[in-house]
Amino acid sequence: MSLLQVRNISKSFGGVKAVDDVSFDLPAGQLLALLGPNGAGKSTCFNILNGQYRPDAGSVLFDGRRIDGMKPRDIWRLGVGRTFQISATFASMTALENVQMALISRERKLFQLWSPAASLYRDEAMVLLEQVGMAAQAERACGVLAYGDIKRVELAVALANRPRLLLMDEPTAGMAPQERNALMALTKKLVVERNLSVLFTEHSMDVVFTFADRMIVLARGQLIAEGDGDVIRNHPKVQEVYFGSGKTFEKQDISHAGKSI
Repeated sequence: MSLLQVRNISKSFGGVKAVDDVSFDLPAGQLLALLGPNGAGKSTCFNILNGQYRPDAGSVLFDGRRIDGMKPRDIWRLGVGRTFQISATFASMTALENVQMALISRERKLFQLWSPAASLYRDEAMVLLEQVGMAAQAERACGVLAYGDIKRVELAVALANRPRLLLMDEPTAGMAPQERNALMALTKKLVVERNLSVLFTEHSMDVVFTFADRMIVLARGQLIAEGDGDVIRNHPKVQEVYFGSGKTFEKQDISHAGKSI
């Protein structure tokens, strides 16, 4: 049984069907890319999966348990982590303190004010920062870190809850090509080492075709294609959505395509 099972989910806003009867599976230990042009329904799918939206129809099962309609925090406690397109770290706090806060939240000690927060879970936080390559900058405030480094801290924060499923919303947005590849190589390494499942949206096609195990493509709220890189690259509906008819994904197109996807 797949760790994540999405079955026939739909969500409308007014007369607009943002997600229309979408189904897919995500097994453990797999990196799955969710693709589609602007307005395809990717963000709505993500928001249904982590509890921000309740679907109008359909179901979402995590490890056999139905989670659609649950609150985001309750889903998080089951082992579903998320990173955001816009960084959600505390700029005035150090990288170490950001990860410590996530660990304190995991252990439900946020309101035990008699325990000095600076001393809690410091060693575990350092281990997580080491895993994402940020141990050397642990004492620096996130507000002065480079953007790529902030993304690494955010990943460490997400890992603090020991997730089995990680939802990553455009994890490399705003990053230079070298930073993008480094972050996704790290994510791929974590997928293998932790048997972690990752669902991510991404506009950079070089990242997608290099690192994703599988891809699913949405257009106007509907799932139009699913498969590995070769299947998606040659799928006629995908070609039509992204390029009009008659053009295919070639190697030289991938980075250019990422500008509009």
